Amino acid sequence: MNALNTAAIRGQFPALRRKEHGTTVAWFDGPGGSQVPQSVIDAISGFLTHGGSNHGGAFAASRDSEKAHETARRAVADLFGARLDDHVAFGMNMTSLNFALSRALATTWGPGDEVVVTRLDHDANVAPWLRAAAERGATVKWVPFDTTTYRLDLAAFADVVGPRTKLVAVTHASNAIGTIVDIAEASRIAHAAGALVVVDAVHYAPHGLIDMAATDSDFLLASAYKFFGPHIGAFAGRSSLMEELDAYKVRPSPATGPGKWETGTQSFEALTGVTAAVDHLAGLAPDEPTRRDQIALAFGAIQDHAVALGKRFLSGLPATATVFGITDDLTARTPTYAIELEGVSARRLATELGDRGIYVTDGNYYAVEVMRSLQREDGGLVRIGFLHYTTEDEVDRLLNALHDLA
Repeated sequence: MNALNTAAIRGQFPALRRKEHGTTVAWFDGPGGSQVPQSVIDAISGFLTHGGSNHGGAFAASRDSEKAHETARRAVADLFGARLDDHVAFGMNMTSLNFALSRALATTWGPGDEVVVTRLDHDANVAPWLRAAAERGATVKWVPFDTTTYRLDLAAFADVVGPRTKLVAVTHASNAIGTIVDIAEASRIAHAAGALVVVDAVHYAPHGLIDMAATDSDFLLASAYKFFGPHIGAFAGRSSLMEELDAYKVRPSPATGPGKWETGTQSFEALTGVTAAVDHLAGLAPDEPTRRDQIALAFGAIQDHAVALGKRFLSGLPATATVFGITDDLTARTPTYAIELEGVSARRLATELGDRGIYVTDGNYYAVEVMRSLQREDGGLVRIGFLHYTTEDEVDRLLNALHDLA
């Protein structure tokens, strides 16, 4: 696949035309949530306009909702590189789904059992496990990341995983500093000890190719609003495990299949948006034989684009800027940069940039342990994220603003 046609991509996103004080907004807050293409908007509004009914009805509108649900499951399975027998389920968001998963898994734990979490993770893949372990009397062990190289310490990972380890929770990529984790190696270490692996792919999903089958993860979670879709969470897991576990649900719900993990009525309109978001990514490489092949090729181009923008950004920063993250190998990270500008607080810098129509986030972004490890708990850092619709001109505009403010 050739380089991304960023202009064509941007033409699909109405929000990218938003203006602030007469200036077109530059959206660098993608790590907190991406914008959506018109195809996603049309899919959601189309479902609502045509009308849908709840599952179980003996009429066409009910069958339409069931079809939208199953179509979304297949789309997410393609995006996740799920195994043929994996179950895909949906919920309000990744955090809610992970609390439900942790609650179900923890029923098999007891005193003496161990749970492993990392200091690189978003708190949505930490707090549920801390809570579950505390309720069952299990021990929590931590894996640090190297605050000099910004990489997860896999040697330390191997040291803390042992015969009492029941579960390892690990991020696919840090939502704060962008570090990509070797999920295949983490899974190998965990499975060698007989532990299960839960992967938080929320941040990684719009940046790189997820491959559950190749990385051998047991469960994987993501949120569609990070990969150009609506606000809804999705997770996939081994069918044998999802069937075996006792999900917390109301009694008439399905006793088997992925539906047993979905509480209440799903947002069928949002599910159509999920499918459209996956199809948007696949549509970047339309000539491949399958949707999964299209997605794989598209992410190759997306990563090339990210590396090019990252090099431009890093080479143009003012001397008073500090980057917290990998800078020597941009393929080892997502294009999500946590920075600090000497003498300027994170909130002030974000405000100054926002006033210029340059949207960035500041604080800890729920990466509590990351900021604690970096000794930036007070105020956090400014986070700048690039997506496939980010342009070189926008990066230059950001750099000019940073130089001005420095």
